[in-house]
Amino acid sequence: MVKVTVDGIEVEVPPGSNVLQACEAAGKEIPRFCYHERLSVAGNCRMCLVEIEKAPPKPFASCAYPVADGMVVHTETPMVRAARRGVMEFLLINHPLDCPICDQGGECDLQDQALGYGMDHSRYAENKRAVKDKYLGPLVKTVMTRCIHCTRCIRFAAEVAGVPELGATSRGESMEVGTYVERALTTELSGNLIDICPVGALTSKPYAFIARSWELKKTDSIDVLDAIGANIRIDSRGPEVLRILPRVNDDVNEEWLADKSRFSLDGLKRRRLDACWVRRDGRLHRASWAEAFDAIAARLQGLPGARIGALAGNLADAESMLALKDLLASLGSFNLDCRQDGAAVDVSRRDFYTFNSGIAGVDEADALLLIGSNPRREAPLLNARIRKRWLAGRFPVAAIGPHGDLTYEVAWLGDSPRLLLDDAQAFGATLRAAKRPMLILGQGALARPDGDAVLAAAWRLAGAVGALADDWHGFNVLHTAAARVGALDLRFLPGPGGKDVAAMVGGGVDLLWLLGADEFDAARIPPDVFVVYQGHHGDRGAARADVILPGAAYTEKNATYVNTEGRVQRGFLAVNPPGEAREDWKILRAFSERIGRQLPYDDLGALRARLEQLNAVFGRPDILPRFGASDMTAPAGDPAAITDTPLRYAIADYYQTDPISRASPTMAECSALYTAPLATAAE
Repeated sequence: MVKVTVDGIEVEVPPGSNVLQACEAAGKEIPRFCYHERLSVAGNCRMCLVEIEKAPPKPFASCAYPVADGMVVHTETPMVRAARRGVMEFLLINHPLDCPICDQGGECDLQDQALGYGMDHSRYAENKRAVKDKYLGPLVKTVMTRCIHCTRCIRFAAEVAGVPELGATSRGESMEVGTYVERALTTELSGNLIDICPVGALTSKPYAFIARSWELKKTDSIDVLDAIGANIRIDSRGPEVLRILPRVNDDVNEEWLADKSRFSLDGLKRRRLDACWVRRDGRLHRASWAEAFDAIAARLQGLPGARIGALAGNLADAESMLALKDLLASLGSFNLDCRQDGAAVDVSRRDFYTFNSGIAGVDEADALLLIGSNPRREAPLLNARIRKRWLAGRFPVAAIGPHGDLTYEVAWLGDSPRLLLDDAQAFGATLRAAKRPMLILGQGALARPDGDAVLAAAWRLAGAVGALADDWHGFNVLHTAAARVGALDLRFLPGPGGKDVAAMVGGGVDLLWLLGADEFDAARIPPDVFVVYQGHHGDRGAARADVILPGAAYTEKNATYVNTEGRVQRGFLAVNPPGEAREDWKILRAFSERIGRQLPYDDLGALRARLEQLNAVFGRPDILPRFGASDMTAPAGDPAAITDTPLRYAIADYYQTDPISRASPTMAECSALYTAPLATAAE
């Protein structure tokens, strides 16, 4: 460690740290615009000036100056304050007086620093320069006259997103930031440019002129539009969600958020179910809760448990799935399934179906094999983590599956899963040579008739290359549904003699309860099957339903979710459900009382106690212990049964994967812009 004294405070920092980091360790706030702790150092803005003893008598840019043992730094001397004021004066020379109409107002770094270092007048009498706004796509709005050339956006696009499409042209006062050829940014992480921009040059296009930051109520929650479980903050005003931003969690999403999770919020107020509906004479009619419950109870009358089934959707929370499972158990039914895609799983051990290395464990891996997974579509935040590890060097990546652009170099081995039987060809030697090899198995490899064989073969390969060790567990399953791991933890699967999703949808039951289940072809359900749809959007399942019960979206309830790592996390209610909609577990609790099979919990605390009783992991929110592979027993399945059928990815259109994003006009525009041309090219 290196000892540095900052304003009389001695601190120890790691070798290679810069002076700005040492100042922060001493509790000193250093103004900055270009410096960002997750990006490379540029040293553009010169706002972070400090004075260093025994150095030339001039201010130094602390972000670009390395520490040395015994260094003495001063951050508040007259020379430092004068230098910072001079930098601020230069920054404001061409900056427009847009604060009253700028969406960054109230959250602007330039505003904050101008308060501390700005002057009450300007000595600049010349004409201000103006810069043409650039087109970056349907998500990011530009007002480039406000740009202060910090280059954070350029560095983020090149380093984190992996799409070096932003850059600077010309020099000096003529310098402009933009795309070299006018086009939309081709990244699923473009919304993060808004967060890292220190001024109002890059703002949210869908959020433009909607609200001010101080008007909003801020609620912590968890994103459910993929299985990563990014930590988010929901900003709402009255009954409406207006903005979704990331929260910092270094173990999950760092401080980034994927575009679908950030911008699909306009789908929360479109195509919503806000009242009960009952089908009579072939048409749905609005009904009261009592009428809807009576219709379901009448159909259940005399129906044996073997003829009742339930499917859990991809956005369902653990509380509602437990309530539905307990309700069906009281009716004598074991016909449960959470795998709308029919993916093969083995729940005899938890590490057969979770991301055992942990998302942060990618930073420790030194070789990676992707099997039937396209993390750029399925989990953009995980893909960014893989790219960060790849940029650090000595991290070979190979993939079995269709070719695609993952923003880092990949050795494409082919698309046949039988490559697993051949130790992934020559890449098997690379994995064996690695100290911490990692395999990521995608849902595209499991949602196929021989999925159990692929699972067993992948596990066997992981053991053969040393990915299963006492201090390292390199076997990882990447899920695409936020509800999947929680459902597997609850064993929301066919019980003894129970039917799976294919059997139930094919007519194996007379009453089918869909808990937000929309990711299958509802037209396959025979006409004589009575369908109850409980959810928050009028999507595929609701179109086939005989009774519709309006539920709450993830922003409208206190709920528990388990991400692909197996990390238990909780979201909180930000706004109330619209109309007559209610939280899902409350609907099931009320219905159980109507049919005389009352569920044994009346409040959320009792329900969560029941969750913990069923699986102890639900009693440890936000805790994910690291562990090795102590048991080498393989999942059920015969690797020799793998066929030559090529692997396919689980997600074709990243922007429309669930009822919320399909109801979002913003996501529809993104889908038409980004996905449709790719599909046309593939044809």
